[in-house]
Amino acid sequence: MSKILVIGSSNTDLITKVKRFPLAGETITGRFFLQAMGGKGANQALAARRSGGDVRFVTCLGSDSNGRSAIQYYADEGLDVSRALEVNDAPTGTAVILVNDEGENIIVLNPGANHRISPTHISNLADDIRTASIVMLQMEIPLETVIRVCEVANEHNVPVMLNVAPATEIDTKLVRRVAYIVVNETEIEAITRQRIEDVGEDGVIDQLLTMGATTVILTLGRKGCIVKSVSFRHAVPAFEVETVDSTAAGDTFCGAMVAQLSKGRDLVDAIRFATAAAAICVTRMGAQPSIPSEVEVDNFLTDCSAHANGQYKKINSGSIF
Repeated sequence: MSKILVIGSSNTDLITKVKRFPLAGETITGRFFLQAMGGKGANQALAARRSGGDVRFVTCLGSDSNGRSAIQYYADEGLDVSRALEVNDAPTGTAVILVNDEGENIIVLNPGANHRISPTHISNLADDIRTASIVMLQMEIPLETVIRVCEVANEHNVPVMLNVAPATEIDTKLVRRVAYIVVNETEIEAITRQRIEDVGEDGVIDQLLTMGATTVILTLGRKGCIVKSVSFRHAVPAFEVETVDSTAAGDTFCGAMVAQLSKGRDLVDAIRFATAAAAICVTRMGAQPSIPSEVEVDNFLTDCSAHANGQYKKINSGSIF
């Protein structure tokens, strides 16, 4: 098993459970409040680690109490944070998250120190990138930094997994530098400028492949996901679980998938494992508190059997739900 390099954001999440989202100008009462670690980069790094990966996490934090707590927490979780940055001119990033009774969320990001990860700093990480088995990226750090990481990774023939989240328009030059591009429905529509309603799921995936993508993984929530390249297509169904909070489900999927790839699993098996990890994640509150361990995912898969049509059936939920 070789080193996974995650370069991305780290936030302090401020989470409130509500019956419904408030209207403009309305004040409502929350059901309860939770403060936890989050940020797409950190979520994916921790998901990869809990799924058995050897992970180095490069992030940028403020020199404040949130930043100090985060670094200690990540180290305690087994992440290599020796290359993390600390800055004095910006606070550690935060995310204000509302979760309604249907498990849907609304998130307001305050990037803070996350936007201090610059292309110049990436040039100093060339050895870390060169020796990685795969690099994981998201879009909560500056776009020019993401581009620079991909340039360095391509120079050393290191594959990149890019999760284009939050949804961002990216050009064909960047698309062509990515080995695995992971997107949901909103994100793929933003990139291709086509609507799934008009051209279908395969239609938007094909447009992304035409732009130069090597492998596209389109996540579809309760419908599972589709993985497709020029010569390959496979649909992986979702698991039926009761959703409590969908925060970090996509991040859990990405981290778990890459961890399993780093351990030698083929892509479809890694995606099945990641789909199970995401299913467990949505049954719990919070971002990082909801990310399952490799043992939990393996047990969940053991407790599931496949229907003849390829759909999954939960046969023994145990203590997961």
